[in-house]
Amino acid sequence: MKAVLLGVGQAGGKLTTAIAEFDADAGYGAVLDALAVNTAAADLDPLPLETVLVGQSRVNGHGVGGDNELGAEVMDEDAVEVLDALAPKVTAEAEAVFVVAGLGGGTGSGGAPVLVRELNRVYDVPVYAIGILPGRDEGTMYQVNAGRSLKTLVREADATILLDNDAWRSSGESMEGGYEAINASMAKRIGLILAAGEAVEGVGESVVDTSEVINTLRAGGMAAVGFASAPAADDPQENVTTVTSAVRSAVMTGLSLPSATDADAALVAVAGDPDRISRKGAEKARKWLQEETGSMQVRGGDFPLDSDRIAALVLLAGVERSQRVEAFLERARQAVRDEREEKPDPAAAFENDEIDDLL
Repeated sequence: MKAVLLGVGQAGGKLTTAIAEFDADAGYGAVLDALAVNTAAADLDPLPLETVLVGQSRVNGHGVGGDNELGAEVMDEDAVEVLDALAPKVTAEAEAVFVVAGLGGGTGSGGAPVLVRELNRVYDVPVYAIGILPGRDEGTMYQVNAGRSLKTLVREADATILLDNDAWRSSGESMEGGYEAINASMAKRIGLILAAGEAVEGVGESVVDTSEVINTLRAGGMAAVGFASAPAADDPQENVTTVTSAVRSAVMTGLSLPSATDADAALVAVAGDPDRISRKGAEKARKWLQEETGSMQVRGGDFPLDSDRIAALVLLAGVERSQRVEAFLERARQAVRDEREEKPDPAAAFENDEIDDLL
């Protein structure tokens, strides 16, 4: 799939960079170009991408301070500037545009839905979103922002692929190191989805192509991607269990949105040396995925790679019924309720007779 990436906000810009670099390092050529947009100049400076600073008349390059309503207003006002910068990148070769954003911060959560809406008005190709859900420890404001943003993003985008920060942060990691590891894991998953059908290393029996990715995501709503790999034997007959185990691991422990296994549609690509991939294993894995997701739309195919490992790449679409999504939405709803509770005025504590005036 030939794609153009648009990173919005700090987290969006970093993940966009990671995806573009993964694609370039692997030599797939699926990422045609990338652009990063932000209201904070300091967040754009270190990115090795073309950038657009928006909202200068409102926030003077200092960001929106987590205010996603302001983020949406600013992006709405400067959307033409962003679209002008993106226009030369979305050539006739482009098959999709991906808008990437963290859903907890102000610029990403507010600006991403606005840009998805505008892009859908301009382009005929699918416009997908990649949204990063904030962790539980990131504060009430981030949960509220993400709940509001996700509700809008799912409505505006052709599909929204989710990454759950809580599931991917390892205990003991620094905040910065944790996010770098998450970005690398997600970049591999998205990068391989984009590269499916683009690889030229060998000839598979039934190669996944762009139309199958698009048709899987046609279910709309929320989506998740999974990945897992294992060493492969030279004889494909010995790799029946390897293939099925890799697919199970990709779904059960390798999903970007864990436990999101109830899906409307699914795609499984078995990557590796075509001479090592077991056809029996691939068919068994596809049937297992059909039972696990409850979907009758399970597509499958090969991803030829020159490798001594077998990997499974899984894309699940229409996963909004999953427990993980419901748990997050309940967290967001509770954050909204907490936000609405009247907070006492700290100054009122000094209006009593027990504290003497100084003068």
